[in-house]
Amino acid sequence: MAQSLSESELLALVDRLADGAWHSGEQLAGACGITRAALAKRIERLKDWQLAVEARHGLGYRLAAPIERLDAAQLQAALGERLRVRTVAVTDSTNSQLLAAPAADDPQVLLAEFQTAGRGRRGRDWVTPFAAQLALSVAWSFEAMPPQLTALPLAAGVVCAQRLRALGATGVQVKWPNDLVAEGRKLAGILIEHRGEGGGGCRVVVGLGLNLGLQPRQAAAVTQPWVNLPALLDAPPSRNALAADLLQALAALLSDYPRRGFAPYERDWAELDATRERAVTVQFGDRSLEGIARGIDADGALLVDAAGTRHRLHSGEVSLKVRS
Repeated sequence: MAQSLSESELLALVDRLADGAWHSGEQLAGACGITRAALAKRIERLKDWQLAVEARHGLGYRLAAPIERLDAAQLQAALGERLRVRTVAVTDSTNSQLLAAPAADDPQVLLAEFQTAGRGRRGRDWVTPFAAQLALSVAWSFEAMPPQLTALPLAAGVVCAQRLRALGATGVQVKWPNDLVAEGRKLAGILIEHRGEGGGGCRVVVGLGLNLGLQPRQAAAVTQPWVNLPALLDAPPSRNALAADLLQALAALLSDYPRRGFAPYERDWAELDATRERAVTVQFGDRSLEGIARGIDADGALLVDAAGTRHRLHSGEVSLKVRS
């Protein structure tokens, strides 16, 4: 029976290709201590991780774009003892893994290079090719149910948008309830899941998927316009530095939220709101509502005026009508 390739063997090949330059097959095979035939099998396996590997006669192999792998030690050093950090090459979903992890280890963070079953809102799949995004989750335990918990996804969107704008992506906005958009294209999605704990406590897992180096061929299944963060910046930060920056912002939010709730973020949401005073269609279940978005209420519900009635919506999928 043929022996299966180990994850470490594949990662070693990824690291040799990470610079995005051409590497001859002979060079790669020699460095890995394998035959050219074995190398071809490893290259084929990398496609299972949705890595865009190019092959050309006389030149060898290269990645369609350079990548920077996650570095757990670097991230832990940047975050200090505030968060317990883990990175993995492959997992089903960082949110799922942290939901199943012991709450005693909170606050904890999991970042993945590649997700096989990444989840978006309303049960949708979230495409996560290897190293093309930041795919991370933060698990946090509260001693008691925090106020305005339903608005926590909006607050998370605000703090992430603010950090990206501080880096120079000044066009980033938030789209209710928890998307980051720029120039009408999706940049990131946030998924928050929570459950009650014994004694009246509450545990939340905040998941973030942020486009960094998504290639068109990797995003063939994505059904809406999208954009990568580097396209919005003159000088993109390193992937690890960006992850540390966003994780620090989320940790500060979660640490402070039980005391202050959503109130400190209401004004910022209004300034960043991509839907405010826009004609929208909100899909919920098999029904839809068309009207004008009027911002949100104190609990994060979307306010939509339609046919002379103001509707308070706590869930749904918002589509913006194109301005004429």
